[in-house]
Amino acid sequence: MSEANPTTVAVVGLGAMGVGMAKTLASKGFRTLGFDLSQARLDEAAAGGVEPAAALGDALARAEFVVFSLPTAKDVAGVVDEHFARIGSATGGRVVIVDTSTSEPEVSRDLARRLGQAGHGFLDAPVSGGPAGAASGSLAMMIGGEEADFALARPVIEAMATKILHVGPSGAGNVAKLVNNLLVAAHMITTAEGLKLAAAAGVSPDAVLRVLNAASGKSFLSDVHFPTWIMSERFDSGFTAGLMRKDVRLAQALAAESGVSLPLTTEAARLWAESGDTVSDRDDFTRMGAFKDPNETPAAKGASHG
Repeated sequence: MSEANPTTVAVVGLGAMGVGMAKTLASKGFRTLGFDLSQARLDEAAAGGVEPAAALGDALARAEFVVFSLPTAKDVAGVVDEHFARIGSATGGRVVIVDTSTSEPEVSRDLARRLGQAGHGFLDAPVSGGPAGAASGSLAMMIGGEEADFALARPVIEAMATKILHVGPSGAGNVAKLVNNLLVAAHMITTAEGLKLAAAAGVSPDAVLRVLNAASGKSFLSDVHFPTWIMSERFDSGFTAGLMRKDVRLAQALAAESGVSLPLTTEAARLWAESGDTVSDRDDFTRMGAFKDPNETPAAKGASHG
């Protein structure tokens, strides 16, 4: 990439994660095209140096790399199917798609196969780090796909992420992300229950949380999420409960497809599913960790059905 001839990257989906990634790419010298159905999101991205695309097909035609940040695998597959012939049509070269959505392994494998037959590449590259990581270019990215496509897309990926892990072939990144989010979902419940136990036993949950984070009970949730968003009652991490429920369902479905018995996964999925009347899909997922009022604790409520 040179200043005279910058690499063109299209970012499709300018939500909480996509807008941060688009603005980061623009700030690092990439010609960045942005597309979203929301004009407000387009305006926000434009303020950060992102060029609003006139149409989705136009962005896909002009880009050398495409970054997807969409809610579901169905959304990604729908865009690819609808605009398949337009991908790379204005450049005439190989386009590598970097799908940062939390998707389904089989969907990614199918897209990689079909795009490969058309001369393009596809990487399933879900991310961790939240909106703050997207805005600062410090995401963790777990990647599945061909080594050659990974090498081509590496400059784009390095602009968005500081922890980059090529896990394996197509679909491997999706599997790793589902395992990661399954653990996050479980740690949210177990940490909340541990602090609830401390409070019931007459010990300060804040003090016990400090112990956890200095001892072997520490997790990323206890170290970051609980002090930042739960104990402070901010509940604004930028990731919704609905998205976490979706990821837990996908992990449960993957377990069924793989023929493996995961009792704790089944229980975590039940607790997340049954907490909908106290933590709605629109709420931030950190509300699942609230524990101060036992009558409103989602984990405790779910356990009452057992």
